[in-house]
Amino acid sequence: MEKVKNSKNLKNPAEAEAAERGPGVSRRFFLKSAMLAAAAGSGGLAAAPWSASAGAPAPEKKKVTVGAHLWVYAANQPGYDPTPVLEQVFADMSYAGLDGVELMHSALMHDDAVERIGGLSRQHKLPVIGTSFEGAMWNREAHPAILKEAELFLPRLAKLGGRTLGTSVGHAPQTKTPEQLDAQAEMVRKITALAKAHGIVLNLHNHTYEVENNEYDLKGTLARVRDAQLGPDLNWLLRAGVDPVDFIKRYGQRIIFLHLRDQKADGTWPEAMGEGNMDYVAIGQALREIKFRGDAMIELAHEQGFQLTRPLRESLKMSREFVRKTLGF
Repeated sequence: MEKVKNSKNLKNPAEAEAAERGPGVSRRFFLKSAMLAAAAGSGGLAAAPWSASAGAPAPEKKKVTVGAHLWVYAANQPGYDPTPVLEQVFADMSYAGLDGVELMHSALMHDDAVERIGGLSRQHKLPVIGTSFEGAMWNREAHPAILKEAELFLPRLAKLGGRTLGTSVGHAPQTKTPEQLDAQAEMVRKITALAKAHGIVLNLHNHTYEVENNEYDLKGTLARVRDAQLGPDLNWLLRAGVDPVDFIKRYGQRIIFLHLRDQKADGTWPEAMGEGNMDYVAIGQALREIKFRGDAMIELAHEQGFQLTRPLRESLKMSREFVRKTLGF
């Protein structure tokens, strides 16, 4: 989610590997640090300094990574660019006990992004997990600009150790035609291949527009990109009239990523997870049934004009504890 979205009237949001220890955090350095740390654990070497996780492949992933998307910090920034508040983002998310940060691609568009974000990641011992990205992929005329952005920020994300790309295909002013769905699928395939070349895995992230009308938009993409993987936002599913539990069970192993947010009985967002009434007990059971082992990002959001009653870091900490107790992550 990359713009404030009113619950009634939603808006769509608008390099080679780093050297051994460049300004970012390279995969090579991460692997070396991991080997040193493993040796230290067996009494062989002194422990290596912490390094942000670069998403290096592990033999088997046992633990769901629980991080947070920084939307709630970007929501009040000019152009929804979180860059001015990144220091607070990393400090707060570290305080909250999160496993990592999901960026917005706007934070990666600055020339000093790798140095700035890499420094904060190391300082707070908090990995960059990935970024969200949205473009009007259904509009073939927008393709060159979308690719140009992706070609700029994806190498930077890789240098920072990011491994996921939550991608939204863009909201059209009317129901997308078959030709627009063809263009959308073509763009998804191109960005998927570009991301893969940098060790990053794309997941299709939904707002409401992709899953309204019997999931018309999403199904149109999946019919054309048959191996696409999913990163559903469970609250947007609910707001579009889709049962999150049913969605999880239907799409099963396609789901590699999640956005988590709560909702109150009146349909508005609470300040933190656990203060709403979404049935996360049933959601947790469904996730266990499909043996979900992906990444789960808490993404707080507040209605326009909402006044905070506590610091964001406290709401993140409460949300993290709710996810631990309710979902077991």
